[in-house]
Amino acid sequence: MSVQKSFNSEIEGDTLIVMPRGSVGSLAGQYFKPEVDGLLSQIKKHDLKYVLVDLAEVSYFGTMMLGTMHQLFKHVRDGGGGMVLCNVSVVGREILRVSGFDSLWPICRSRQEALQALRDKPQSLPDTADS
Repeated sequence: MSVQKSFNSEIEGDTLIVMPRGSVGSLAGQYFKPEVDGLLSQIKKHDLKYVLVDLAEVSYFGTMMLGTMHQLFKHVRDGGGGMVLCNVSVVGREILRVSGFDSLWPICRSRQEALQALRDKPQSLPDTADS
């Protein structure tokens, strides 16, 4: 039985763009861990400073996804970088608000806006949020 990938990713400049797919809210940790390890490895291998999480294909996510985003954030923050989210659904924004993560990462309307935020003010990313 093959397991569908939970994340697509691409690199643009010094940024890893992570695109969760489908229903990441219901996956178990044993499927997430190898993929998360792969994302962390990409950051290290390519010396990336920033992560952009594009949630366009995900309307709902749970604690596994929150934990993944936090891991990615800590990894780039420890290297002096930051993280930004985009295309977050109304439900996703509420999940981020209730969990307290909405004040940790800027939330942009589109990928283009998020990339622009990284280009314009990367040093201020951990301290700003667009609610």
